[in-house]
Amino acid sequence: MSLPTIAVDAMGGDEGVRVMVEGAALARRRHASFRFLLVGDEKRLASALDDHPDLRGAADILHAPEAVAGDEKPTQALRRAKVTSMGLAIDAVKRGEAGAAVSAGNTGALMAMAKLALRTLPGIDRPALAALVPTMGAHDLVMLDLGANTECDARNLYQFAIMGAAYARIVNGLESPCVRLLNIGTEETKGTGHLRDAAALLKEASGNLALTFDGFTEADKLSRGDFDVAVTDGFSGNVALKAMEGAARFVGDLLRRSFSSSLRSKLGFLISRPATDLLRHHLDPNQHNGAVFLGLNGVVVKSHGGASAVGMANAIAVATRLVEENLIERISADVAAVDPDTIRQPARRRAANTEGETAL
Repeated sequence: MSLPTIAVDAMGGDEGVRVMVEGAALARRRHASFRFLLVGDEKRLASALDDHPDLRGAADILHAPEAVAGDEKPTQALRRAKVTSMGLAIDAVKRGEAGAAVSAGNTGALMAMAKLALRTLPGIDRPALAALVPTMGAHDLVMLDLGANTECDARNLYQFAIMGAAYARIVNGLESPCVRLLNIGTEETKGTGHLRDAAALLKEASGNLALTFDGFTEADKLSRGDFDVAVTDGFSGNVALKAMEGAARFVGDLLRRSFSSSLRSKLGFLISRPATDLLRHHLDPNQHNGAVFLGLNGVVVKSHGGASAVGMANAIAVATRLVEENLIERISADVAAVDPDTIRQPARRRAANTEGETAL
């Protein structure tokens, strides 16, 4: 029986082939039960593999004459999908030659290509970008959507909750993940009509879903570790994620400045170095690398463009686990377990709610 394969867009990311291949080599040492399909310039990939003989025997090369530029518009990238490393990696998933595709390239292009090639699962209207966010709790927080859909209605948010819970059950080993909707307050009357409708849907259907719905949360609660899945639209999610990343960098920069301000501070740094190293590791985006496009008929993982080899290996690890744990089948089963008529009800309630909508 042939081993499952992960297709890697080896031309994506800021560092290109070297980091992609080094990351795949690290992943291979951790996941010897997988093979790799490295997609990109054949000569450059063959040369890079010379430095990783352990990977060479577990990797095939698929030549791609072109790569998607970081600033390329998704519509332009779509027209070149058949000749780019990104497009051919996704196509390998479509044709069943790979169980998942991993890319550190242009997010918009990756989303467009993946959605066109793989389509969405039955019962899912739009895919959502989900990622793991570090918390003070026992495990990371699953957060979605983080930019795939800037505007979402109640039906979309409801579906995101189902998909996010399925993802949390895999990555965090939870039986019934606690789900909250990101809002500007925790009271039931707060937020837009879409948010309140989504909350009503989740309450109604919670008995048939493998999740526990726990109402609304505010952004300052995302890192506490009090719940497992945060659901929001792509605009709010992306803003919240960038704010959290900025806050983490601010704390790191402030600590470095404080510890270098005087001789006493430098001595304090030496004493507290184990704690600061732990903090740095916990906030390092490479340790949480690998966002997933949930809702597609195939596994596609997005790596940070500036990820190191370790970060790339972690993104590949996410892909391997989702293949092993049958993410697609789990989401499909969860969606099928709920009456489709349930998720059409908010559209009929919207007219009654719009007049009373409030943002405060």
